[in-house]
Amino acid sequence: MFDHLLVLDIVGGAVRRVDLDGALSTVVGDTGPAPDGIVHDPTTDRIFWTLMGPPSGRDFSARSGGLRSARTDGSDVTTVLPDGAITTGKQLAIADGHLYWSDREGGRITRARLDGSDVTDLVVRPRDPGTGAVDIHDQCVGIAVDTVSRHLYWTQKGPAKGDAGRIFRAGLDLSEGQTAENRTDIETLWSDLPEPIDLWLDDASSTLFWTDRGAPPFGNTLNSAPVPAVGESGVEPTVLAKEFAEAIGLAVDAHAGVAYVTALDGTVRAVPIRPDAPPERVVAAVSGSAFTGIVGVAS
Repeated sequence: MFDHLLVLDIVGGAVRRVDLDGALSTVVGDTGPAPDGIVHDPTTDRIFWTLMGPPSGRDFSARSGGLRSARTDGSDVTTVLPDGAITTGKQLAIADGHLYWSDREGGRITRARLDGSDVTDLVVRPRDPGTGAVDIHDQCVGIAVDTVSRHLYWTQKGPAKGDAGRIFRAGLDLSEGQTAENRTDIETLWSDLPEPIDLWLDDASSTLFWTDRGAPPFGNTLNSAPVPAVGESGVEPTVLAKEFAEAIGLAVDAHAGVAYVTALDGTVRAVPIRPDAPPERVVAAVSGSAFTGIVGVAS
């Protein structure tokens, strides 16, 4: 079960600790520009986070994202991948001694070892041959990794409030003869979603959870659905909670039966995912902050 939460404050450029009773403190005071995805590695007791980098005009299309790490007490902040190694670092996952992340404007899914070595693209979406840009429908945001079935899941949110979001699945490893640009095993599991953002996979129940920041009634929600069998599409998702102010980050404590969701209004909300779990509540609300990634740290 989670002992406390660590959330990224994109306005303050900080990692905040949120205790389950709502107490708040700062763990890292300078994350770098626009932090978005965060994970905890219990074997080293370190946290890792992605950076979107500073915006270039009205977007994050400039290649200025990176990846950093620190101890859970905020000490020993190190650069795993330098700024400019990623275009726009989004959700981050950890599995089998590797970091996996979505690169939104980069249109790709990438992994590397915890020390930043062996950087490998797993999925690369097409670019416009004229501009070199990735179409907004192909920008990758959320990510989840299943090391048992060896599958990778990710979201492509599409335009803001556009009802063109999708969730995909592919093998966790490139098979012989395949490249990240020309994979033949990509499945579209859900389409025409409002604007799916972060993903969470519960292996025990074979359930996918995701946040959505699209337009109501199905946007700005927390959703769940069973993982479909290979070759099948996903069933209609269940809306577990709604009326978030731009839902982003997601951490699921399956043992407690609670999902924690962050939003850009600086809130962290606890949502029951089982009938026996405590009722929905606001864990923290921090005026002037905007929370993106979240991770639970177990006791």
